[in-house]
Amino acid sequence: MQEYATSQSAAKRIEDALAERFGETCSVDPDLAGLDELARIASHRVHRRFLPRPVEPKLLRLLCACALSAPSKSDLQQADILVVRDKAKQRAITALIPDMPWIADAPAFLMFLADASRLPQIARLRNKPFPNDHLDLLFNAVADSAIVLTTFMRAAAAVGLGCCPISAVRDRADVVSDLLELPQRVIPLAGLCVGWPAEEGAITPRLDLSITLHEDRYRTGGLVAQDLAAPDLAAQIDAYDRRREQRRPYRRQRDPARWGQAPNYGWSEDKARQYAEPLRADFGAFVRGKGFRLE
Repeated sequence: MQEYATSQSAAKRIEDALAERFGETCSVDPDLAGLDELARIASHRVHRRFLPRPVEPKLLRLLCACALSAPSKSDLQQADILVVRDKAKQRAITALIPDMPWIADAPAFLMFLADASRLPQIARLRNKPFPNDHLDLLFNAVADSAIVLTTFMRAAAAVGLGCCPISAVRDRADVVSDLLELPQRVIPLAGLCVGWPAEEGAITPRLDLSITLHEDRYRTGGLVAQDLAAPDLAAQIDAYDRRREQRRPYRRQRDPARWGQAPNYGWSEDKARQYAEPLRADFGAFVRGKGFRLE
């Protein structure tokens, strides 16, 4: 009886989290295996405030080992994790991203790397040609690194830690690369703040599943005239903006000096403003400079 009540409680947590996330009911069978892990995934929260409690090196190493146990494309193993223990380096990275002071506050800071450096070296070591020096080499390394990053976050959540990914390290990828002495064909994918959460955090609402979940073919959301059965994307985005405003309203508007104060400031307005500015226009040059061929 106690076990069934626990399963029902976990199923309810999942249903509540997904309702908050997507604005719809997803029924969960309480007899399904793995409900506790599903509840952690469904209830994912980003944490930016941490207790002044260190993350023990042995625990961090364990979590890294679990993360690096993740699937790897063709067993190529092109993802690395760099633990930034030097607080001066951690502060230097914070200085590059001044609107994210939680980087400096995090008890542990990691850098997840897309590492395509080993394969060419192995080819030379085994006296083999290497005809795959093109875009797919980068793509595979980035995918591997992203999977490892996600797996680390799941492992960290399982032991009660909180995380905050920092993709903004790619805004100054050249400086970060020099600071961490990254060799050719190794680039920073994202940083990660890790620590014991000082607060519970909140669930961030996502776009409706009717927008992002497809079956058999890609639905265009009404943007293509001949796709008459597709829903009206503009109406769906407006509905999502309103739903998100109820749960997690934006505290401030992006660049009001340029765009003014919008009477209804939602996710779509924020993202449109964000990507109205050139971002990382030099990243391609950086990647090429690190030895990647993007043909």
